[in-house]
Amino acid sequence: MLGNLGLLAGLALLIFMALRGINIFIASLICALVVALTNGLLVSQTLLEFYPFGALGAFTFAGKFFLLFLCGAIFGKVMATSQAAKSIALAITRSLGVKHTLLVGMVVCALLTYGGVVVFVVVFTMYPLGITLMREANLPKRLWVAATSVGAGTFTMTALPGTPSIHNVIAASSLGTDLFAGGWIGIFAALVMAGLGMWYVEWEWKKARRTGEGFVENAQDLRMEQLADNTTEAPPWMMAMVPMMVVLGVIMLPRLVLGLADWSDSSLLGRVLLFSASQPIVWPSMALILGSLTCVVLFPRLRRNAAQVFGQGADDSIMPLLNTAAVIGFGGVVTQTAGFGHFAQWILNVDMPPLLSVFASVSVVSAIVGSSSGGLQIFMQTLAPKYLEMGIEPEILHRIAAIAAGGLDSLPHCGAVIATLMIMGLTHKEAYKNLFVVTVVIPVIACLLSIAVLMAMGIGVNPTT
Repeated sequence: MLGNLGLLAGLALLIFMALRGINIFIASLICALVVALTNGLLVSQTLLEFYPFGALGAFTFAGKFFLLFLCGAIFGKVMATSQAAKSIALAITRSLGVKHTLLVGMVVCALLTYGGVVVFVVVFTMYPLGITLMREANLPKRLWVAATSVGAGTFTMTALPGTPSIHNVIAASSLGTDLFAGGWIGIFAALVMAGLGMWYVEWEWKKARRTGEGFVENAQDLRMEQLADNTTEAPPWMMAMVPMMVVLGVIMLPRLVLGLADWSDSSLLGRVLLFSASQPIVWPSMALILGSLTCVVLFPRLRRNAAQVFGQGADDSIMPLLNTAAVIGFGGVVTQTAGFGHFAQWILNVDMPPLLSVFASVSVVSAIVGSSSGGLQIFMQTLAPKYLEMGIEPEILHRIAAIAAGGLDSLPHCGAVIATLMIMGLTHKEAYKNLFVVTVVIPVIACLLSIAVLMAMGIGVNPTT
C-alpha cells in the first residue's frame, strides 16, 4: 500500500513541480527519490543505476538517441538561420490567406515537422509570423496555439509513416521494423487527427466571434514579432523546400526501390539499400545531415558561417535530449517498483482485445512520465515483448503504440506543453483546455478508431495457440 501511494505521490509531485516551472532534472530526481524511498529501493542503486544507467536509464536513452537528436537539431537550425522555414511559412500564408489563419498554422507546422524540422524550431518560426495573422484576423491566441499543435504535435509526430520523428525511430529500433510500418492505418489515424482537430478549432473560433473574443496583444508578442522582420532575405519558397525534399527522399526512396527486386546480392546498391532498412537511427540521421548540407550549398548567407550554425544546432540538441532523458530516468525508477510490476501483470491479464490492451498500457505509462517518447520507450522495453507473444504483428504494434503514446502524454506536466505556452506567453488557465482537446482527446479518439478498424477487418493480430 505504501509503495502504491508513493507512486501516486511521485507522479502528483512531478506534475505539480512541472506546473510551477521547476527544472525537470531536479523535479525528476526528487520524484524518483520519493518513489524509491516509499518502495524500498536502495537510494544508491536508484541514483547510480536505475535512474541513469539502467535499461531505462536517462543516459542509456540519451546515448542511444543522441545522434538523431543532434542531426535533427542541426537541420532545424540551418532551416531557421537560412530563413528557409520562414519562406515556406510565408508562401503558404499568402496562398491560403488570413481568413484561413488556423489552417495556415496547422499546414505549415505539419509540413515542417514531417520534413524533419524540430518541433521547438517550428514553434519559434511560426509564432512571430502568426502574430500578424492573429492581429488581422482578430483570432484569440489560444486557438492559434491549438491549431499549430495539431500540425506539430499530433499526426506528424506519431501517425504518418516515414517521418524521422523520435517516436517512429523508437518503435522501429525496438521492434526491428522500419519507419513505414503500419503505414495505411497511420494515414487513417492522421486524417482523423487533422480533420477533427481543424473542425474543433474552427468551431471554437466561431464561438469566439459570437462572444466578441479576439486577439489580445502582450509584451511577449512585441518581442517575438521582431523576429519576423527582414523577410526579404528569405529564399524563394521552392528553393526552401529542397532540403526537406532531400531528407524525405533519402528516407523514402530506398523503401520504394527495395520493393522492386531482390537486393540480397552483394552489389554496392544492394548493401546500401539493406543498410537503410536495418538502421532506423543512423539512416534518418544521415538524411537530416544531407538536408543540412543541402542548405549550405543552396543558401549563400548560410555558407558564410556554416560551422558556427552547425555548432549552435548541436548546442540546441542537448536540452531537448536531456529533458526527455530525465523523464525516462524517472520512469526507469518507476519500472523497478512492485506496483509497476503488478500493473504490467494486470494489464496483460485483463480480458480485453490485445490492441486495446496496448492502447491502455502505453497511455498510462505516457501519462505517468508526461512524455510520449518517454512512455513509448518504457513500453517498448518492458511490455512490447509480451504483446508480440500474444500474436500482434510487429508493424501494427509499432504504429498503434506510437499513436497511443501521443495521447495522454500531453497532460499539464508535459514538457512540450509547458514550453509551448511559455514561448507564446500564455498560461495553462488561458490555453490548456484547447490544447487538451487537440493533443489528448482527439489523438485518443484516432487511436481507438484505428484499433476498431483493424479489429473489424481482422488485421494485426495472429492468435497464438
